[in-house]
Amino acid sequence: MSSFKTVFAERDFRFFIAARFFFTVAILMQSVVVGWQMYELTKDPLALGFVGLAEAIPAILTALVSGTIVDSNDRKKVLLFAYAMMFISSVFLFLASSDFFIEVINVKVFVIYCVVFITGISRGFYMPAAQALLGQIVRKDLYPFAVSWNASVWQIGAITGPAIGGFVYGFFGVNTTYGFIIGFIFLAILFLSSISKKDMPLNTVKGLSVFDKLTSGIKFVFNKKIVLGSMTLDLFAVLFGGATALLPIFASDILDVGPKGLGILRAAPSVGAVIVALYLTKRPPVKRTGEVLFACVAAFGVCMVVFAMSSDFYLSVAALALSGGFDSVSVIIRQTILQIYTPDEMKGRVAAVNSIFIGSSNEIGAFESGFAAKFLGVVPSVVFGGIMTIVVVISSLFIFPDLKKMELKNQDI
Repeated sequence: MSSFKTVFAERDFRFFIAARFFFTVAILMQSVVVGWQMYELTKDPLALGFVGLAEAIPAILTALVSGTIVDSNDRKKVLLFAYAMMFISSVFLFLASSDFFIEVINVKVFVIYCVVFITGISRGFYMPAAQALLGQIVRKDLYPFAVSWNASVWQIGAITGPAIGGFVYGFFGVNTTYGFIIGFIFLAILFLSSISKKDMPLNTVKGLSVFDKLTSGIKFVFNKKIVLGSMTLDLFAVLFGGATALLPIFASDILDVGPKGLGILRAAPSVGAVIVALYLTKRPPVKRTGEVLFACVAAFGVCMVVFAMSSDFYLSVAALALSGGFDSVSVIIRQTILQIYTPDEMKGRVAAVNSIFIGSSNEIGAFESGFAAKFLGVVPSVVFGGIMTIVVVISSLFIFPDLKKMELKNQDI
């Protein structure tokens, strides 16, 4: 039986993937709309950076406790809680964007920052709960295939979300766009609610001191050098190399393509990523895995340099698409490492640490991008970030030699 038929034979995996798709479409639509809306209101690249920071800070703080909550409670319920918080946040953004509700621009900007802060809390629960629940839904021998399909569906949603977001925003306005977002999150909640109740894994949290509850996941990661290396490599690569927060400026001032073009630019990395991820559902990167990981992260940095220096819309789209393809490989390898190397009873806490390392690096990277763009200029800041990504890869080759030699085919899966 093919990997597709085997993993999708699991009823709950189908519901999980459907919920993942609609939720991804919603949050990526919202990311595009908030970025464009904020730049329209402020015309300040640093404001875009603060959007990322406003989400990263609560996500990091929440992740310190969310992993413990995930490992000691029904993971499906925790994930539903995160979805519900995001639903409420989108409703508030809808209201804040209505002229009849708020007319003063500075007040509107402040309200958007506050709502983005709430979405950060939601994400602090969402990422650990989703990763831990996936580990309960499929068998261990299907982890590489399930992770590849999970990444593929996320990337399909990441293509669809920005494209729909840019299109609807451009033709129908911000309020209609938020209406679509609210509807997609509601569908995600319905599919997630259809997943059957899972037995709780062995509770290794009970009886621990508060300090040990907060630090056990961190201790596990730092004792597993391959896990630590994969997280660290991705952390600094995304921190320096990402340019997502600055795409509204590229679309508006450099490439002159407007919100519709912004949707295409936001979707481009996911186009490349989904093509690669779908290929990896058939051929997971289990041979020479470490070498492939380092090469793909370095190639990601090169793509960002090309994108920054391009003044042609089509070349920019191509560079972003290639960057997404290379990033997809590193994401799938890292997530597979987490599923294989982490005991089921600790997956919530380890996934929480991962969300601090990786998830929040996107938003802190957004702040870094906005800060650097403010003082270096938009193009030089992205070039600098791409070069720093390559420097991180070279440094990591010496710091984590075991990661370079790792092959997933040698693991007991």
